Formats: sequence, C-alpha cells, structure tokens
Amino acid sequence: MLGEYRIEGRRASDIAASVERAIGAGELQPGEVLPPMRELAVYLEVNPNTVASAYRTLRDRGVVETAGRRGTRVRSRPTSTPREALRVDVPPGVRNVSDGNPDLELLPALGPALAAAADRAAARPTLYGSPLVDEELAGRARAAFDADGVPAGPVALTSGSLDAIERVLAAHLRPGDAVAVEDPGWGSLLDLIPALGLRPVPVGVDQDGPLPTELERALALGVRAAIVTDRAQNPTGAAVGATRAEELRSLLADYPTVLLVEDDHSHPIVDVPLRPLAGVTDHWVLIRSTAKAYGPDLRLAVVTGDTVTVDRLRGRQRLGPGWVSHLLQDTVIHLWRTEAVDPAEVAESYGRRRDELIRALAERGVEAHGRSGMNVWVPVPDETGAVSRLLHAGWAVAPGARFRMDSPPGIRITVSSLSHEDIEPLATAVATACLPGEARRYV
Repeated sequence: MLGEYRIEGRRASDIAASVERAIGAGELQPGEVLPPMRELAVYLEVNPNTVASAYRTLRDRGVVETAGRRGTRVRSRPTSTPREALRVDVPPGVRNVSDGNPDLELLPALGPALAAAADRAAARPTLYGSPLVDEELAGRARAAFDADGVPAGPVALTSGSLDAIERVLAAHLRPGDAVAVEDPGWGSLLDLIPALGLRPVPVGVDQDGPLPTELERALALGVRAAIVTDRAQNPTGAAVGATRAEELRSLLADYPTVLLVEDDHSHPIVDVPLRPLAGVTDHWVLIRSTAKAYGPDLRLAVVTGDTVTVDRLRGRQRLGPGWVSHLLQDTVIHLWRTEAVDPAEVAESYGRRRDELIRALAERGVEAHGRSGMNVWVPVPDETGAVSRLLHAGWAVAPGARFRMDSPPGIRITVSSLSHEDIEPLATAVATACLPGEARRYV
C-alpha cells in the first residue's frame, strides 16, 4: 500500500498521525494519492467512518486535498513546509534585498513612546475587565478610515494583519470552503489558507490589483471569501485604482454573501490613494497594520468592518489572548499624537527608489512592476537560475516560489535598503541574471 509505506492506526487520530509522519519523513510525496477510504478501512480493519474522520482531520490541517474522482492526495505544498522556508541564505558580503523589511532610517525612535506608555500604565494600570480598545486610539483610527471613504463600522485591534485575517476567516468559514487569493500574493497568507483547512483559488493581478476576469471566475466557482490588498501589494507593488475598484465592486455586488477582506497593510506610507471596495457585500473588514510605518515588532493592526464580523472577531479573540496589550496601544497613540512618522516623506523615499530601479531595469530591457510600497516584482524565465546568478553577483533576492500558485516565475526585490548608488549595479546584475538558462526547479 503506497509503495514501501504502510498507514497504521486504529483510531482516526492515529491514522492521521501516521500519514503526517510519512509526509514529514519524505515517505509520502506531494501529489501522491492516499488509498480510498473503504479500501484503507478494510486494510486496517476499522469502520470506514474512522478513516473518513482521519482524512477530514488531514484536510482541515491542510496536509491533503480532495480532488474529486482523482481521490485524496498529499498537497503539493503541505503546511508543514511553509513558504517562508523558500528563502535564500545570505552569505557574508552579499546584499540582502529579499527580506521585505522597512528602511530602519525611516522608522521612528520608540523610546519616548514606550516611556509614555509606561507612565500611563503606572498611573492607570490595565486590569481584567478594562475596555479592549483605547478610546483615543479607536477614535483616531476611525477618523482615518472616514477620511479615506471606508464605510462606517466599529474598530477592533489584532496582533498584526495576518492575525486579523485568520480570526475573520475562522469566524465566517468552515474547512473546505474556497477563498479567492491574489496570485502572486503574500506568502504567509498562502500558507495560512490551507492551514485553516480552506481551499485557495488563485486570482491573477496586474499593476491595478486583482484582474476582474479572474475574480469573476473565482466568484462563479463559489468562493466564500475574497482577500484583496488595496495598496503596496506583496510582492508586486500593485495598487487598486479608481476604475479597477469600480469593476471589482460591481462584481462583488452580485455576490453579497461573500466575505470581503481588504488588507491595507502599508497605510500610511504609500503614495497612491485608497480605493476601498467595502460596503458592497454583507460582511467585510478592512485592516491596517502599524508594522511597515513604525516597525515590524510593533504588533498591532486596526480593523473595521460590519458589526457582525467585528463582533465575531472580538469573540474569538476573547477565547485566546483576550486583547492587544494596552502598552502597545498607548505606544501607538503617542506615535500618532506626536506625528513621529511623516507619511509623505516615507512614501516619497520608497517611491523614488522603486521608480529608479524600474526605470534602470527598463533601460536594460527588463520588465518590472512596482506601483506602490517597497517591493519590485521582476518576471524571469528561469527563477532558480536568476536567484542563483544574482547571489553569485552579490545580491540576494526573494524567489517567486514564495509568492506564487499558478502565476509565472519571478523574483521580488525590496528597495528599502537601496541607495541611489546601488540602483545601476543592481539593475545590471538583474538584467544579466534574467538571461534564459537551463530550467531548474527551486526547492
């Protein structure tokens, strides 16, 4: 059965564990078909419902997928192998433009804000039963949403964008439901979807965001949720423009029961306006993180949405951490109150470096994309070859395999650490690395 490997166990949990051990050890390969449930039940001398329960557990964990008549098979990218592992080890002397981190010079000093938060905690300690969200923080966040045309809704807080997305999806969907996701898209999100037992449906993007024809196809396939990055899309830098927003809103309006999740993670350091899609479906959220503007370790995101969805998010949060630390909340309030970050200056800095690199690549005949944010996406004919050649030339870039499902190969370059003097050498290295070579698989 399954070659040299034998599935074992009498209980559903034991059978599922046996399969997972085999996958972890490499004895079951991606794409390999598991035995039909009744056949395995006969072999193990257990009730078919026991095997069905084991397979359901494996699907919920994102380890296997059901492909209709083709049976149940090991996922091509099991969640035990996250996309974050698809990175390049950066040896000494090599410039790292792969990590997606902001420019440290543009981040504010946190000392004064942390001191102010400590003083507040000493004067008014937060205890069990305290309000979950500081009134001033909620007011400032809501005012910013209002200024950008985001529909009215309550404000909640989570520990970053991915935390918000996970809680919202878990509150609305069930294992097996399909979710429309951008392709290429955020690697962590592409890992999260199957980990929740959900099925990702790829939606192609261009510089204006999700392609209407692709979203329409996903909606027609019955997706229960759609996730859209409004600006600074990772990895392509796409930003939803006014015309595209109207097209997407029109499509979503025909599917009012679909959950809409909008990720505006790079607010307020982008130089293009927000074109929100929210309001055309019954359930929606829009999420803004503090990570890009104030530092990745400041784990706080503000969330607004329809009342039911925000209430469900808060309910699930109460069952876990309970709330986001008021020390963090007060730190963010102080940063906002003192205008510790100049949004226009930060947006201009990233935009200048991004545009210079795209222009230098175009002069060398290399197509590149990056309308907003701190990343540039470069389509390449041989992804592994390009990454390897650039590493040899002294530049570490992110392999597109971290971000892709069905979309063509590419590499991601983060511009936040680049100086003006870096642009020409990097563009030359990329142009040389993009020359067609022997196709190889990146693992």
